[in-house]
Amino acid sequence: MQVEFWAVTDTGKQRSHNEDNYLIDKNLRLFVVADGMGGHAAGEVASSLCVRRVRDAVGENRDIIESFESGRGADRNDVLHVLEHAVQAACSAIYERAQEQPDKRGMGTTCSLLLLTNERGFLAHVGDSRIYLMRDRQVHQLSEDHSLVNELARRGKLRPDQIDSSVYRDFRNAVTRAVGVYESVEVDTLDFDVLPGDRFVLCSDGLHFYFNELEQMSAVLDHDDVRAATQRLVDVANAGGGHDNITAVVVRVAVSAGEEQRVRDVSLKLEVLKGMPLFSYLGYKELVRVLNSMQVRDYAEGGSIIREGAPGDELFLILDGEVRLHKGETFVATLHRGDHFGEMALVDNAPRSASGTASATARLLVLRRVDFYEIIRSESALSVKLLWSLVQVLVRRLRKTTADLSGARAEAALPDLTSDAFDDTTSNR
Repeated sequence: MQVEFWAVTDTGKQRSHNEDNYLIDKNLRLFVVADGMGGHAAGEVASSLCVRRVRDAVGENRDIIESFESGRGADRNDVLHVLEHAVQAACSAIYERAQEQPDKRGMGTTCSLLLLTNERGFLAHVGDSRIYLMRDRQVHQLSEDHSLVNELARRGKLRPDQIDSSVYRDFRNAVTRAVGVYESVEVDTLDFDVLPGDRFVLCSDGLHFYFNELEQMSAVLDHDDVRAATQRLVDVANAGGGHDNITAVVVRVAVSAGEEQRVRDVSLKLEVLKGMPLFSYLGYKELVRVLNSMQVRDYAEGGSIIREGAPGDELFLILDGEVRLHKGETFVATLHRGDHFGEMALVDNAPRSASGTASATARLLVLRRVDFYEIIRSESALSVKLLWSLVQVLVRRLRKTTADLSGARAEAALPDLTSDAFDDTTSNR
């Protein structure tokens, strides 16, 4: 993977010193942004300690990353553990420093880091700095703000358009998680496919505050010169008021030949997943989270996918090919790309009501019940969307069944007018 990158940090228009720090290690392909807090220069100390300790901890576990890249044994969860361990190591280092120097007690920092491997990206995140992905001229926020206003928004207590006119206006910089304030911290992690042409932005809140609309950031990033795009981001923030320190790191993955099929495969997975009613309310990051829990399976023509009467615990989405559903030898339906079947198995232990056979070579996305439950258990905001969508799916099925039964009852209750019809015909003759 060939990458281009550039970074800019600026004090802004209203601060006297800069408490932001960033780090780029081109050999590790590691990018880190940290926004310190604490006063008396403690914020600058915290953010500086953070980026250096993160880099050291990742470097110490480089063998795990290389093992993953070579396919020799380590998996993506091992790499995520490396990044989580790195943030925790930084947290301990900052906390210990604060205990040694009473004037720095309570200092902390945000931390947003991105690690790029051959075909996959990994992030770890704490605080309200952000990581964005721009793909196909669309910008997606990959990190979740750990801030007071975002927590209120998630709980439905505050709409984004109410912040400026609410009592919470002065608390926009209040974070609910920070590295170093306590001995340990909860770290968000995520891994995802990286495609040629992808662009990433790591930034402090002094920058993303001035980009409320993702389209604004897309317009700035849509530039061949990474250096110019990075500086332009900072210029926009300063032009808007520069109320805080401003840091931006922009990374662009070079376009390379021979990657067309992989690009199509990744795009198709997300498209198919988004098209299913169960996942239709999910944002980009949430779709990636679900996709990471799914498997891809290939079936030859005539291959059995599910059998009528057999137990089932998997949902299937068709990426390519055809699947024939049948009860015994009786044809039920032919399903194509984008169609799905078996979703009731995610919540029900009942035997399969029909069989499914690949009528042509087929590639399917598969979600197991145990993995679905793990998402529900560990991702509270995502689980609400999934369960709400599942309720809607069940309601639609119930309404259809009720309508079918009502139609059947109405048909059964109709009087038999056959004899009258024949009598009328006879009399007319």
